[in-house]
Amino acid sequence: MARWEPGAGGRLAEAAMQLYVERGYDETTVADIAQRAGVTARTFFRHFADKREVLFAGSEPLRDALVRAVAGAPAAAAPLTAVAAALDASTAFLGRDHAHSRRRQSIIDAHPELQERELIKMARLGAAVAGGLRDRGVTDPEATLAAEAGMVVLRVAFERWVADIEPGDLRALMRETMAALRATAGTAAA
Repeated sequence: MARWEPGAGGRLAEAAMQLYVERGYDETTVADIAQRAGVTARTFFRHFADKREVLFAGSEPLRDALVRAVAGAPAAAAPLTAVAAALDASTAFLGRDHAHSRRRQSIIDAHPELQERELIKMARLGAAVAGGLRDRGVTDPEATLAAEAGMVVLRVAFERWVADIEPGDLRALMRETMAALRATAGTAAA
């Protein structure tokens, strides 16, 4: 087995996804993934903490992009407008590979343990966006409300996107979902 071959992380991630689909998440071991990727189990652990983290790798760059987009929104932008800019930025990460996203989501949807991990990831993203809003001078509860509303928009739009058999435009779905939220909130306030 190759020990220091370049691209081991990508091969491990792809091997894991293939095995999760073929055998099931619960029936797949780290040793299985490493063998399929042509590396050792030790190499696996250099890239991922455990087999579940294969599905959640990339959360930190997504979080950082969301926070940068909030910070980069125009100074006069309302909190929800800054969050909408962050959602646009998220599509560069989330909208890259529709087929992969569909497979990943089907694996997560089939396992409560993974659903819980996904909820934790979303909560952390929301907290980071709220922190970015606070850095802009937005106080609570507005910062938390806007950030959490943004995470709902992200989740609803992403779920719609992966449910479609044909890949659509995730950014357009994010914007459409944000407009629906704004319309709903406007109607509810009236």
